[in-house]
Amino acid sequence: MDVKEDQILGASVNTHWYYVSKSKAIQMLLRSLSEGNVLDVGAGSGVFSKLLLETDLAASARCVDTAYPFDEKSEIHHNKTISFVKSVENIDETVILMIDVLEHIEDDHAFLKHYVDRIPDGSYVLMSVPAFRFLWSGHDIFLEHKRRYTLSELETLAKNSGLKVIRGRYFFGLLFPLIALIRLINRLLLKTGKLSAKSDLKRSPGFINQLLINVHNFELKTLFHLNRMAGLTAFCLAQK
Repeated sequence: MDVKEDQILGASVNTHWYYVSKSKAIQMLLRSLSEGNVLDVGAGSGVFSKLLLETDLAASARCVDTAYPFDEKSEIHHNKTISFVKSVENIDETVILMIDVLEHIEDDHAFLKHYVDRIPDGSYVLMSVPAFRFLWSGHDIFLEHKRRYTLSELETLAKNSGLKVIRGRYFFGLLFPLIALIRLINRLLLKTGKLSAKSDLKRSPGFINQLLINVHNFELKTLFHLNRMAGLTAFCLAQK
């Protein structure tokens, strides 16, 4: 997850519609897998790993992020162990998360392949990235993104890194038309042609937050399983 957004939202990250809805999408993509040990790459606060522990989709979790101000620490969450480390050498986890990570990496192929080469055969890798270059905005600049992806580009990256694609989906498809329109209008209105670096993600009033959770619950139940057309996020589940 993006550390800057974690800092903006603080404790509300656990209840914010974006992270609640994305967590549910992750759970849906992983629910057919047996409970395994999770390595969460670029984990930030570990919000997604913690939710997997809470829903019994993970037996334990190890979060790795170079931004941690310590080398290693562990705690108990939902009666299970979750650890936080700055780097990893040996990997024996069977589920690898890369949620909103690859778009930050200059050489995304080398980065992904570095992990693929070290994980056990049969392990699963779940990746998510921001979708579509034409949606590039000050939000991407603020978060220091290098690029946005189409679903086919993400799947090709997975294949070229030694993975077999299991399934790919777009998410936040119901928000896509509105956000696309807003970002295109903002770009046309910019007289200087320069985008200002600022996050689009903010704390939402309770009723709006719940409304957006309900909207995305509907999307998950009705559209998510077949959405390869459009969304704000692209997901790819692959296996070594």
